[in-house]
Amino acid sequence: MSTRVDVRKTYKLYIGGKFPRSESGRSYEVTAAPTGRRSTPRFLANAAQGSRKDARDAVVAARKAQPGWAGATAYNRGQVLYRVAEVMEGRRAQLVQDVRDAEGLTAARAEGVVSAAIDRWVWYAGWSDKYPQVLGGLNPVAGPYFDISAPEPTGVVAVLAPQASSLLGLVSVVAPVVVSGNTCVVVASQDRPLPAIDLAECLATSDVPGGVVNVVTGRTAEIAPWLASHRDVNAIDLTGAADADGVDWADLEIAAADNLKRVLRPGGTGAEAVEPDFAPVPDLSRLSAFLETKTVWHPKGR
Repeated sequence: MSTRVDVRKTYKLYIGGKFPRSESGRSYEVTAAPTGRRSTPRFLANAAQGSRKDARDAVVAARKAQPGWAGATAYNRGQVLYRVAEVMEGRRAQLVQDVRDAEGLTAARAEGVVSAAIDRWVWYAGWSDKYPQVLGGLNPVAGPYFDISAPEPTGVVAVLAPQASSLLGLVSVVAPVVVSGNTCVVVASQDRPLPAIDLAECLATSDVPGGVVNVVTGRTAEIAPWLASHRDVNAIDLTGAADADGVDWADLEIAAADNLKRVLRPGGTGAEAVEPDFAPVPDLSRLSAFLETKTVWHPKGR
């Protein structure tokens, strides 16, 4: 009886709609989360260890894609994002297995997490043509004018993905960024990157234009400072700085302030920053965090 040799995977980055190797040539081992039955690390795959050059390349791709993505109709963006959910549903088995391995969950709990992540993506996709009415409005003024406030995308957003919630948390921070026309550079969970790679493969096989979402795997502490200080990044979500090894989110906020970025802080305060619970249905705060409000005056006709 022949024995089969495992095909050991080495995953790449996702930048500009393509899957390049890290320019540094580095990779690192990803192991399964320990469970009650198993404490010995189990090899899952190798992931690319992204560098600051990879992060800069991802910003270039995101900037190039942003005008076209923002210029698409709200209805079209919603349909494109809904297609991602369809692809995720088709890859459910792989997502469940990778969430199980990443987070040490039972099969039933992993199924629930994947279902919640797909539902969350659909939930945000459905807001694509509705949030302007909720977050914008007609302002009362003393004079024969219309005064209208309308939300517009900020531009390129750097996203530090949650460290523990490798899929539901990831979807919960990426979807609200891109639904409004922003593009993003995502730093995946350092120890649990495989669900982020799965999502990248779903994006690559859907209708999302290359560069709208870029995924960089590696050490958060190595990549995050370069994104925080990058002058062509308009905003940064620091959610994943909570519990990231060697990361002080306050230092990242200081670096971001130097070039006037919008900053979304992690939950908690100071050293007590924590990863939020992503299970409850969200509000629109993550979506509105990366919007600018434009106010337009127009004379009333007679």
